[in-house]
Amino acid sequence: MVRDESENGMAHLSTSATAASLPYSNDEDRWEAIVRRESAADNHFVYSVASTGVYCRPSCPSRQPNRENVRFYLAPHLAENAGFRACKRCRPNARGINGEREAMIGEACRTLQDADERPKLEDLARQARMSRFHFQRIFKAITGVTPAAYFTQCRMQRIHAELRQGATVTQAIYDSGFNSNSRFYEKSTEMLGMTPKEFRRGGDDLRIRFAVGECLLGSILVAATEKGICSILLGDDPEALIKSLHTQFRSADLVGADLEFEEWVATVIGFIEDPGSGLNLPLDIRGTAFQQRVWQALREVPAGTTVTYENIAKRLGAPKSVRAVAGACASNTLAVAIPCHRVIRKSGGLSGYRWGVERKRTLLNLEANSAPPGNESLSDQGDRANS
Repeated sequence: MVRDESENGMAHLSTSATAASLPYSNDEDRWEAIVRRESAADNHFVYSVASTGVYCRPSCPSRQPNRENVRFYLAPHLAENAGFRACKRCRPNARGINGEREAMIGEACRTLQDADERPKLEDLARQARMSRFHFQRIFKAITGVTPAAYFTQCRMQRIHAELRQGATVTQAIYDSGFNSNSRFYEKSTEMLGMTPKEFRRGGDDLRIRFAVGECLLGSILVAATEKGICSILLGDDPEALIKSLHTQFRSADLVGADLEFEEWVATVIGFIEDPGSGLNLPLDIRGTAFQQRVWQALREVPAGTTVTYENIAKRLGAPKSVRAVAGACASNTLAVAIPCHRVIRKSGGLSGYRWGVERKRTLLNLEANSAPPGNESLSDQGDRANS
C-alpha cells in the first residue's frame, strides 16, 4: 500500500483498497462525526477551528464550529505544527487508558490493511502489548469484527477495486493477497454479494424484473432476481430510480414486470401504507458479512418501535462500532424491507436517511399509528433494564 499525506496529514490512499469504505476516510464523514460528537472517531483524527485557534477531538462538547472554519488532521502534533493549540475542555493531546487502547487497535488495523498475508493473532497482540484474548476482545469492541474478519474485509475492498478496474478474477485474487483460488471462493459470494464473475461483469448473468410505481412516499422502484427482492428504492424521479438500479447491477438483464411481479409491487406498497400487514416476500439480500449482521438485527426490530445506532452496536457485541452500524444503514438498498428508518439518534433525533428524513418521519408515524398499545422505543426498554 502506498500512502501519501497532505500538509495537514490527512491520508490519501493510492492503492486498490477503497479508502471510502474505511472509517472517517473523507471530510464528509469526519464532519458528520463532529456534528454527532462521536467518541469512536477520537482515535482517527482531530480538527482545528480557524476562528478560535484551537484544535479538538471529534467528541468535544464545545459549541459546534462553522464548517468553513474547520480543518482535519490525523494527529495532534500535525495540528500543533500548523499553529493551533489544544482545547482545554477535551484535551486532544492527552490520552487516558481508553485512548491508549484505541491507538493500539488503530495501529493493528493499519497493520492488517497493509498485510498481504494475515498476521498471526499473537503477533498483533504483542504489538499492542496485550494478551491474545484481551486483544481480540478489545479489537472487536472497537471495530465491530474480529481481526480475522477485518483482514478479510480489507482484502475484499481491494478485490472490489480490482474487479471494477477490469482486472481478471485470477489477477484480482492474487493482487489482493489470496494465495489460492479456493480460499477466496469460500468467502467471495458472501462478501461480494454475487459471484466474482457476476460482480466483474456488473451482474450480466442476472435477470432482474423491476417496476416503478407511486405510493404515499413518492416514486418507488421494486426489483427482484429469481431468488427474491433485491432492491426497493424511493425517490421523486422514476428515471433516477431506474438509473440507480442500473448502477447497482450494471450489466444485468433488466426486464419489465409481469403480472405476478406487479402483485409483488402492490404488496410492498400495501406494506408501506399499512405496516401491520407485514411483508411476506422472499428477499435477495446482498452485502458484506458485517452489513448482513446489522441488517438482520434491524429486521428483528418490531414495527412501531425505534432503536439507536448504539443499541444495534451493543446487540452485535461491538458497542464501539456505532459508525460502522450507521454506514451499514446508509448502504441499505432494500427500503422498508430492511427497516433502517427505525434507527434514530441517542438524543431522539431522526438523523439522516438514504431516502430523506421526511420519508423516515412518515414511515415512523405510520408504524406508530398501526402499532398495538404499549409499544415503545427498544432503546428506552434497554435503558430501563440497565438502570
